[in-house]
Amino acid sequence: MTDVYGPEKRSAVMRRVKGRNTTPEMKVRKALTKLGDRYRLHRKDLPGNPDIVMPGRRLALFVHGCFWHGHDCARGARVPKQNRDYWVAKVARNMARDAKNAEALTAAGWRVETIWECELKNASALEERLRALLS
Repeated sequence: MTDVYGPEKRSAVMRRVKGRNTTPEMKVRKALTKLGDRYRLHRKDLPGNPDIVMPGRRLALFVHGCFWHGHDCARGARVPKQNRDYWVAKVARNMARDAKNAEALTAAGWRVETIWECELKNASALEERLRALLS
């Protein structure tokens, strides 16, 4: 099936998708600040530009949207009906890129953790997980 939008409109829609300072990322940052920890954002000198980096702990956190990065939850398993081939290929490329970046960071001596968008629904579970990562 073809796209329901023309190329100009599709381009405008996709331009509005943010890569930084997303709502899930802000929730994780707020929880980390509440725990009293400090962090750096989007380190360009590290593979994959992790969303949150704690250099002293050698910890890199990626905050991933379930749809965009192919999580195995209900939202991540959803495939759009329109332009299906494009979206399946795009999510597969994102997953391959994420795996390559995590492998490169691990090889460089970093701990890599991925926090999924669906995990942010339970604030107490998120706080407990972050507390475990920091100890």
